[in-house]
Amino acid sequence: MAAEALSDSEILAKANKALPDDYTPSDDEEYMNERQQQFFRKLLIEWKHSLHTEAGGTLQNLADAPLREPDLADRASSETDWGIELRTRDRQRKLIAKIDAALRRIDEGEYGYCEVSGDPIGLQRLIARPVATMTVEAQEAHERREKISRND
Repeated sequence: MAAEALSDSEILAKANKALPDDYTPSDDEEYMNERQQQFFRKLLIEWKHSLHTEAGGTLQNLADAPLREPDLADRASSETDWGIELRTRDRQRKLIAKIDAALRRIDEGEYGYCEVSGDPIGLQRLIARPVATMTVEAQEAHERREKISRND
């Protein structure tokens, strides 16, 4: 884990050097050029670091919280809060896996292209959802098929 964090830090430092502070990908540039890839790599690594930081805070809160509340209502409230917090962390764990997959796609030159059609996903969609793997159209079709499958 420490080696991974170090390499992420090195990659982030390289991306910070390569990009001006105010850089935002634009449609005027060649799609998924080196600069855009650096931008998304930086965005993904920073997002991953913030999720790890939040998870560390959760662990600290759980460790510091009393194990047994004297009042039943307080205990029920604490257990509900812990359950919500742990579900949130589980969703974030899955998100970290998606971030790692997106970083691998950048390294392999596949980032930014739909896994279904091979078409460009689009800069605005990737800025809004950097782990996106499909174009809006492909995602909508996927969700329609999923909905139909659930209704059967």
